[in-house]
Amino acid sequence: MPAERLQRALARAGFGSRRSSEDLISEGRVKVNGATATLGDRVDPARDEVRVDGRRISVDPGLRYLVLNKPRGVTTTMRDPHAARDLTRLVPPGPRVFPVGRLDRDTEGLLLLTNDGPLAHRLTHPRYGVEKEYLAEVNGVPSGRRLARLRRGVELTDGVARAVEVRPAGGARERASLRIVMVEGRKREVRRMLEAVGLPVRRLVRVRVGPIRLGRLRPGEVRELGPDDVRALYRAAGL
Repeated sequence: MPAERLQRALARAGFGSRRSSEDLISEGRVKVNGATATLGDRVDPARDEVRVDGRRISVDPGLRYLVLNKPRGVTTTMRDPHAARDLTRLVPPGPRVFPVGRLDRDTEGLLLLTNDGPLAHRLTHPRYGVEKEYLAEVNGVPSGRRLARLRRGVELTDGVARAVEVRPAGGARERASLRIVMVEGRKREVRRMLEAVGLPVRRLVRVRVGPIRLGRLRPGEVRELGPDDVRALYRAAGL
């Protein structure tokens, strides 16, 4: 993509009109590749690093950010000849994107998709502590002792799994619901840790990744993330 005026790139990234973007530049709040920008600067959106008030922003129009409410029974891959249902038919046409992390086939809910590699890496790596929140419907009674075990850590075959937060979310005594916050994403981790404390999962839905919530998105629906959402993800990932 050819270089374009910086104020145009900022406006497209959600910083208001070109005039307000020019004001940001004039006030010295914008840097390109570490240098304070000036009016008239041009950028290559696919190559140059742009920061506003010290925070990196996405100005590449080729980058794409989607949130999908993954239905139960769909495999988290863009194309899998061995899967009964994959993501191919759920993602609208456009630049190719990839799922950020995985949801097992029977788990529903929020799945981010993007072609922004650095952001995807940070969102999935536990070192960066980006929270993933789940709503779990379980069999059994979520006693204080069981919830305390989930917070302290449960020994699984691949190491200790620990919930950042877990709390009751209603339901009947023998069919309760829990809200669980994790920062890891090992294979079937939430299901395995709940099973280990005697609370086998009936239904599991991811409702949040970092600042992005599932909201009223229906199963199978996709929405494009706006500039504010993308900046919020960048902040959550420490970019």
